[in-house]
Amino acid sequence: MTKTDTLRALVPGALWTVAGVGWLVGEAVSASAFPGYSYATNYISDLGVPDVGAFQGRGIDSPLHALMNTTFIGQGVLFGIAAVLAVVVFRAASRRARVATAVLAVVHLVGMVLVGSFHGSQTSTDGGTIVFHVLGAAAAITTGNLVAITAGIGSRALRAPAAYRIASVVLGIVGLVSLVMLVVDSSSTVIDVLPDGVWERASVYTIVAWELMTGITLLVAGTRRRRAARASAVRA
Repeated sequence: MTKTDTLRALVPGALWTVAGVGWLVGEAVSASAFPGYSYATNYISDLGVPDVGAFQGRGIDSPLHALMNTTFIGQGVLFGIAAVLAVVVFRAASRRARVATAVLAVVHLVGMVLVGSFHGSQTSTDGGTIVFHVLGAAAAITTGNLVAITAGIGSRALRAPAAYRIASVVLGIVGLVSLVMLVVDSSSTVIDVLPDGVWERASVYTIVAWELMTGITLLVAGTRRRRAARASAVRA
C-alpha cells in the first residue's frame, strides 16, 4: 500500500469509528430523556418517534427524537461513505467482494435514511408510511451485517489478521440470526425466548461492533504505516 493509500485508508477508519461512537452516544442520550425507556423491551426506533402516546402496547415519549433520527441518518451516511472509500483504496481484494461491499453499504445507507425519516408509530401506521420504516430497518440491518461477513471473507486477500476475519464473519452471522429471531419471536405467541428489544439490539449492535473494530483497526494500521514511512525517510 502506497503512502497515499495509507492516508486514504485512515479516512474510512475515522468515519466508521465516528459512526460507531456516534450511535452509542446518540442512543444513550436519547434514551436518558425517554421516561421509563427499556433497552430490553423498547425498540431502538421508539427513540425517534416524535409523537407522545402508545404504540403496540409500548409507551412512547422521546423528547430527543430529533437527535435519534439524526443518529440514524448519520450512521447510514458515514457507514456508506466509509465502505465506498475502502472499496476504492483496497484494490487487492477481489472485484466481486469490492462491488458487493459497495452495493450493500449503499443499501444500508438508504435503509438508515428511511428509518430516520419515517417512524414506527401509530401516526405512521394510520398514514401508511410505516412500510418505509419497516423496509428501511430490514434493509439496513440485513446489509450492515452482510457487509461484515463480506469484509471478513474478502479481507483474506489483504492479509488481514485471522482474528479480524473470523470476528467479522461471526458478528455478521450473529446479527442476521438475531434479526430472524426478532421476526419469529415478535410474531409468535408460542415462542418467547427473549424480549424484542434484546433481539433487535443483538442484530444492530453487531454492525456497530464491526464498524468500531474495523475503524480502529484501520486507524491503528494506518498510523503505524505512517510512522514506519517517516522513520524510513529519516534513515534515508
